[in-house]
Amino acid sequence: MAEIFVLAEEEILIAFGMIGIKGKAVTSREDAIATFREIVQNKTCKLDRGPIDLSDCKMLIMSEDISDMIGEELSEWQLSGAFPLIVEIPPLEGSPANHTHLVDAVRQAIGIKIK
Repeated sequence: MAEIFVLAEEEILIAFGMIGIKGKAVTSREDAIATFREIVQNKTCKLDRGPIDLSDCKMLIMSEDISDMIGEELSEWQLSGAFPLIVEIPPLEGSPANHTHLVDAVRQAIGIKIK
């Protein structure tokens, strides 16, 4: 069982693996959506070494480029307040210019601007 799981590019997975956190690399939109659904709905993820039980997963760390691939489905999950909690990290090449953070989306929705 894993309390923290990572969806990101291979290099980021290697870094998290060094501290004992498992994850999966996804490279396409279809793979990202299918893996995300598998994690949040079935509480499992298929890895090369076999499936991993994510029934105790509290945090899903995801690079921003992966979260952008998942799009609106991810936003709906974040707003639902269900576990696992989604934590977005920048990819190795930096944050995409068009990336909208959840906090920014909420601020825009309720009309709050902080300067």
